[in-house]
Amino acid sequence: MEVTEINAGKFQDMIRVAAHRINKNAEFVNSLNVFPVPDGDTGTNMNLTFQSGAKAVLENDADHVGELAKGLGKGLLMGARGNSGVISSQLFRGFAKFVEPKQTLTAQDLADAFAAGVETAYKAVMKPVEGTILTVAREGAKAGLKAATDTDDAIVVMSAVVKGAKRALAKTPDLLPVLKEVGVVDSGGQGLVFIYEGFREGLSGENISDAYVPDEAEMNEMVNATHRQGAQSQLNPEDIVYGYCTEMMVALGQGDGKKPFDYETFRHYLDDLGDSTLVVADDEVVKVHVHTEHPGTVFRYGQQFGNLMKIKVDNMRLQHESIIERDEEAADLPVEQAEIGVVSIAAGDGLAELFKSLGVTYVLNGGQTMNPSTNDILDAVKRANAKNVLVLPNNSNIFMAADAAAKAADVNVEVVRSRTISQGLTALLGYNPDADLAENQAEMSEAMQNVVSGSVTQAIRDTTLDGLEIHDGDWMGIIDGDIKITNPDRQAAAIAMIQAMLSDDSEIITLIIGEDGSEDEANAIADAITADNDDLEVEIHHGDQPVYPYLVSVE
Repeated sequence: MEVTEINAGKFQDMIRVAAHRINKNAEFVNSLNVFPVPDGDTGTNMNLTFQSGAKAVLENDADHVGELAKGLGKGLLMGARGNSGVISSQLFRGFAKFVEPKQTLTAQDLADAFAAGVETAYKAVMKPVEGTILTVAREGAKAGLKAATDTDDAIVVMSAVVKGAKRALAKTPDLLPVLKEVGVVDSGGQGLVFIYEGFREGLSGENISDAYVPDEAEMNEMVNATHRQGAQSQLNPEDIVYGYCTEMMVALGQGDGKKPFDYETFRHYLDDLGDSTLVVADDEVVKVHVHTEHPGTVFRYGQQFGNLMKIKVDNMRLQHESIIERDEEAADLPVEQAEIGVVSIAAGDGLAELFKSLGVTYVLNGGQTMNPSTNDILDAVKRANAKNVLVLPNNSNIFMAADAAAKAADVNVEVVRSRTISQGLTALLGYNPDADLAENQAEMSEAMQNVVSGSVTQAIRDTTLDGLEIHDGDWMGIIDGDIKITNPDRQAAAIAMIQAMLSDDSEIITLIIGEDGSEDEANAIADAITADNDDLEVEIHHGDQPVYPYLVSVE
């Protein structure tokens, strides 16, 4: 088969199969995360980002490839999550810009479009790092351009792009020592290869019968109907028995040693965990919606039957409080925007309250495992209702989405590049609502340099990193982004981590308890630390954050 012209229908086939490819392989991409922590979400971020762009293409009946590509670029940008998602969106933004005037594409156009995407992505990244998705994209584009000089067949060109990208992917451990140490290829690059493979299959017609069109309309309608039925009875947040709206998609049978799926058993187990339960399943996928107090239990149960393709948790108590507050205060809302506001990103009721107590205008639920999209951050900026807005990402994987939102916002936005929750909280000590945007950004950025950040979490696989041997199930102490402590005992790991964070100038330790931590253990940790130094002051707060039982800051 030969394809010398890519029309709108063929372009949609490429996008459709690519969306299927990255969706099916998102968990595998997640598994390539260098750190053995339960928040490796490159695959999830790339999948959600690409699905946003694919939706725009597949719902458009235009017969003009350029118009479809324009929708792809816009959809990807608005849905971009995490650094990998944002870089992907830039690759296809450049691709879309190049093909925008073209009704159909030749093989040369396709090669040139990939090259344009690479140029746009490299410009978008302040300090490009080789051995990442950028390298994979660049080498794939080079191979495509070379092939286009010898053929008019777009399938041959696309095959060359895939081969070039795969060769570059295999070499990523040679370019990034940390990848070689852990024994993995770059996760973002692997995600891009899956997308390119989907393009090739969609273009050639191979496996087209296996093409997956995400159709969640029925599920969404049932969810919305369930929410509407219970809305009036839940106007008081205190009346909500099960506070977390929890959703997941499970790829049945994917992975080793997965249990056989039985619909009735599965459904009854979830019924016991909450209410408003919806379970929709076919031979390959089960989609779940349930209101529960224990989202983690739901996800762990789902993992027994297959890999998690998609998860989502919303705190309904906070949502209802926001609705009630808006309703009660609507009449008092100022017509004019405030001069300045602050948006912070954090997951956990306690963390949200901590940030609000320090002057944050609006807290966007997200962070580890739940990187908000560019569009989510834009919406949060609007909700801050201010002419000038400061954004605290509190996670380096959110920087690029925050920067994209700042550029797209209708108001002035500055990003304070807080890498951790601890940095975000400390940065607010430099916040002055009477100062201008630039002054606040500078003062807050300087303030957060005075804190050492630590977090405790559990390893999800065996590995060796920076000479430190880590075993599946060990508790790790991560200091300013580097794993420094590992211990089978969680309390011992936390104590050792804090001791490693201390210096002669240390005065205050803040210990934030996550949803899996305990106050008794936190007090025991504090007692162990102050036993060696009674000049230290320890503050303990409930953050309710997922993934990390304890977050620690030392100032």
